[in-house]
Amino acid sequence: MTVVDETPSEPSDTRGRVAELLALREQAMRGPSDRATEAQHAKGKLTARERIALLLDEGSFKEVEQLRRHRATGFGLEAKKPYTDGVITGWGTVDGRTVFVYAHDFRIFGGALGEAHATKIHKIMDMAISAGAPLVSLNDGAGARIQEGVSALAGYGGIFQRNTRASGVIPQISVMLGPCAGGAAYSPALTDFVFMVRETSQMFITGPDVVKAVTGEEITQNGLGGADVHAGTSGVAHFAYDDEETCIAEVRYLIGMLPSNNRENPPTVASDDPADRRGDTLLDLVPADGNRPYDMHKVIEELVDDGDYLEIHERWARNIICALARLDGQVVGIVANQPLAMAGVLDIEASEKAARFVQMCDAFNIPIVTLLDVPGFLPGVDQEHGGIIRHGAKLLYAYCNATVPRISLILRKAYGGAYIVMDSQSIGADLTYAWPTNEIAVMGAEGAANVIFRRQIAEAEDSEAMRARMVKEYKAELMHPYYAAERGLVDDVIDPAETREILIASLAMLRNKHADLPSRKHGNPPQ
Repeated sequence: MTVVDETPSEPSDTRGRVAELLALREQAMRGPSDRATEAQHAKGKLTARERIALLLDEGSFKEVEQLRRHRATGFGLEAKKPYTDGVITGWGTVDGRTVFVYAHDFRIFGGALGEAHATKIHKIMDMAISAGAPLVSLNDGAGARIQEGVSALAGYGGIFQRNTRASGVIPQISVMLGPCAGGAAYSPALTDFVFMVRETSQMFITGPDVVKAVTGEEITQNGLGGADVHAGTSGVAHFAYDDEETCIAEVRYLIGMLPSNNRENPPTVASDDPADRRGDTLLDLVPADGNRPYDMHKVIEELVDDGDYLEIHERWARNIICALARLDGQVVGIVANQPLAMAGVLDIEASEKAARFVQMCDAFNIPIVTLLDVPGFLPGVDQEHGGIIRHGAKLLYAYCNATVPRISLILRKAYGGAYIVMDSQSIGADLTYAWPTNEIAVMGAEGAANVIFRRQIAEAEDSEAMRARMVKEYKAELMHPYYAAERGLVDDVIDPAETREILIASLAMLRNKHADLPSRKHGNPPQ
């Protein structure tokens, strides 16, 4: 790509200078060439400006440093000095609320980051932090600009530092719309949410060629770091979509569920779904038999406004559900065990997924509703050797550290350490409710009977009959639905059909909750 640096003759008056300015702006808006634009479209990708137009409200975008150009020399760079330097930065609105954005322009230097490119990003990040508004990055770049050497690497360092400074202060959303390799992948990893588009976006630290050279493994770019890999296997991506238009529309939807910064509450919308709507469907939806599975998604749909919610990490760690939804127009975060996947047990990945979600909700003033139906932690050598203790402790730490309103609801099983970890009253839940189908215990009745009555069962003439009798006795004594309520560990046992009304009333009471943590620089959470 060669851009001729045309220096027109000196205009003689203000009108001439304005005409000159408009010509320069037109050149910057047009981009390097029609051919480069056609090549971008041929890959099934939009241009940076087309993406920004989809993200922001029509006509709201205000560009910053449109006429910026690099000052690097060598390797032919002095002859290639396009305006914008391959990244478009600025701000606009999403549903009337201010949002900052930067978008790599793959048509210019492949979207590679150089010193001027990085400085533009640093500036817009600083502006977003100062203004207290969300930051969206539309990523489509080839990594560091090799011709600029260490200056490009330092540019990434500045981005990472700002990502960290903005963490928990403003929402940061990374939208992957092309390749993202090497150190560049760490910026999205530091943000709150990562969106990817199938077939066109990839993320990896070392590409397929390096992997093959070092390990001998052969794999494609999508197989190594495509959208489905990161959405379903690694957990790096929170969302994956088939096309850019759908992806960016969902980014807009997510922004509508988040506050602009950590000093504000999420936006409230008027709801036509009655707050006192009964959910009689719930009486038949959740089987009383703890061994029978059901779909927790249907429970969530019955409880939230209009059955509408946005699931986070839908395809990763499916044994737990994390979602943003509204109750009477107020945004809530929902954490729920999923009996359809691995019986809803907690394992390493589920613990990590839920812990990060709880931290995000707490950072951005989003109340948390936890729906429990958990038989415990997943047993196994792989889990123990993989560090289930420290990973499970991440979820425990996140809940204990959260100061937003927290309500837990025990639908059915709540056994052992998993019951404690899933926001039990003992670790700070503001309110704990249970359905009449709840079973709160150290372990299931069968396992408990085998331990407590081991000798009686072994000595009995009919050991199976004795075991069944002991199981029944244990359930009657320690696992009846009102055992925890009698001891003040559950605030109320409620009619499932009234759950929505009770949750909404409880959240309204907790809306002005204030809780102070001990003075400290920061905690030292388990890693």
